[in-house]
Amino acid sequence: MTSMESDKCWAECMDVAVEIARKAGQMVQEAVKQEKRVSSKSTPTDLVTEADQQVEELIISTLRERYPTHRFIGEESSAAGEKCVLTDSPTWIIDPIDGTCNFVHSFPMVAVSIGFAVMKELEFGVIYHCFDGTLYTARKGHGAFCNGVRLQVSKEKDVSRALILTEIGAKRDPATLNIFLENMKKLLSAPAHGVRIIGSSTLALCHIASGAAEAYYQYGLHCWDIAAAAVIIREAGGCVIDTSGGPLDLMSRRVVAAGSREMADYVVRQLQPISYERDDHQPIVQS
Repeated sequence: MTSMESDKCWAECMDVAVEIARKAGQMVQEAVKQEKRVSSKSTPTDLVTEADQQVEELIISTLRERYPTHRFIGEESSAAGEKCVLTDSPTWIIDPIDGTCNFVHSFPMVAVSIGFAVMKELEFGVIYHCFDGTLYTARKGHGAFCNGVRLQVSKEKDVSRALILTEIGAKRDPATLNIFLENMKKLLSAPAHGVRIIGSSTLALCHIASGAAEAYYQYGLHCWDIAAAAVIIREAGGCVIDTSGGPLDLMSRRVVAAGSREMADYVVRQLQPISYERDDHQPIVQS
């Protein structure tokens, strides 16, 4: 396949992803109104509902019928025991309901996230805000958009003029919470304008892409939380890196994203690491 042919092919795949994300988002909208059957996964705060599983089944079954040779990484299929491995094959990386706790409480920050990678490189991302119908899209080399309007990150370099976003993560033991709070304290003492937690990693990252906030960091997120959003932020002019300051590793469960490299590097320097098992279960390299 030539580069022109592959570019056309991935563009068609993204069009399909947009269609499916809208359909899945409508399914989530309907599910919000119904009684929710809730259980937990790795910890009592790591929630899953029947809707998570049903929406993921809708997305993957539709895509698999259309692209039988492609691979899939989904939050709920991984929770059910499927291996989470990124290969060179075209791979869809799916979060059916990002913000499950928000969904359970009808708190309006819930999204469907669909990322796509080829040769282990992210090609495009589609994120659909289920409550208000906002659609974020980006394809490598073609820009990032919100409902068709081009996105541009804040280029702010000074943390004293920054709004910073984060998420708590699933681990809530005292030692982990102490590190989490110390990291937040360092940034608030910088002093940043503020730190916000909205309960949806993908939508928080979209706020970086839109310029509504300057930086985001998290330990404990998964590849499906970051895949689509990473493309959107990069195409909006921002950077997405590892908490060590090196290149993003999708499976590492840690990320810093910002509108400027200077802002990202500042956040990196403030952070004390929190250890989580990698998504691909490979040995953790401390840095």
